Amino acid sequence: MDLNEKLLEVSRLFRIDYEYLGFEPIQMGNVNRTYKVNFLLPEGTPKSFLVQNVNTYAFRNPVGLMENIDKVTEHIRRKKPGQLTLHFHHTADRKTYVADGSNFWRMTNYVPSVTYDTVTDLQVVRNAGAAFGQFQMDLADFDIHELTETIPGFHNTRSRYEALIRSVEANKSGRASQVREEIDFLLSVQDLACKLTDLQRAGQLPLRVTHNDTKINNVLFDPQTNEAKIVIDLDTVMPGLMGHDFGDAIRFAANKVEEDCPDFEKAQVDMDVFRAFAEGFLAKTAAGLTETEVDTLALSCFVLTAELATRFLADYIDGDLYFKVLSPEHNLVRTRCQIALAKDMLKKMPEMEQVVRHCVAAAK
Repeated sequence: MDLNEKLLEVSRLFRIDYEYLGFEPIQMGNVNRTYKVNFLLPEGTPKSFLVQNVNTYAFRNPVGLMENIDKVTEHIRRKKPGQLTLHFHHTADRKTYVADGSNFWRMTNYVPSVTYDTVTDLQVVRNAGAAFGQFQMDLADFDIHELTETIPGFHNTRSRYEALIRSVEANKSGRASQVREEIDFLLSVQDLACKLTDLQRAGQLPLRVTHNDTKINNVLFDPQTNEAKIVIDLDTVMPGLMGHDFGDAIRFAANKVEEDCPDFEKAQVDMDVFRAFAEGFLAKTAAGLTETEVDTLALSCFVLTAELATRFLADYIDGDLYFKVLSPEHNLVRTRCQIALAKDMLKKMPEMEQVVRHCVAAAK
């Protein structure tokens, strides 16, 4: 069966019975294969859906993943009748997936829009912050115990550090001696980097429903107005901390260079981007934050940056087993870029905290 026939078969299993017109491959992320599948309604109006073939090597529990997505999207949909929301279609037996041998399919509504991998327009950044903040608030009353932890320990920074230490001790690739400076820096800030994990374990930071991949390209924007329309890519939705979503968004969007820039010393926080995202995010979330969440929101940016640095460095020492690399030192370049960004965050922490406080006060 060719791809055209397979996509039609999958669509029928999701109870889409309109006249089939064909499909277009969509470049969306680096993990799943995505297709825009086109139909013709009885009155002659075209209608499209997105069909994805989920990468079950990357996501080892795809059923649990889809159960999470179904629960949170239906929760939001019930709260926003008549409004645009992300909706995954169901089969006749109410499943949001079709398992077909080695393939695992899902279907959602297609939203005409644009996405941005890099952003210079601060209003787009502000709108993205508001979209992720609204996502948090839409799920503030959701019972996190209903969710599966699809990637156990995903942002458990203590565990990430323990993994780095094990990698250094095992030294599978013989590279540990070459990166002593990077190892020493990350170990020197270990307790600060693990502060969110420690506070959560002590019951001082609440678990919430978090997105866990808050890159700006996971927001769909109106092509004319650049208003945020919807948050997408919910594969990593699970219990987490507010700071995980805020910190990772800043780590990605506010870095003045790419996360694998060979001129890693140029990595630093763009405070204009930081301020714009914080304004949008906190305008939506400030009223529901605890004092400890406010106190640690700026720190979360450093935490997420240091955590990712430990992952890149551990993978480099292990011999590049996890992250895809384009050169022998790709993971080392990534590590050094994250470390440079983390160091700049430490220098700018008082200013970042001041911006957070200002945004919280303005929102209230």
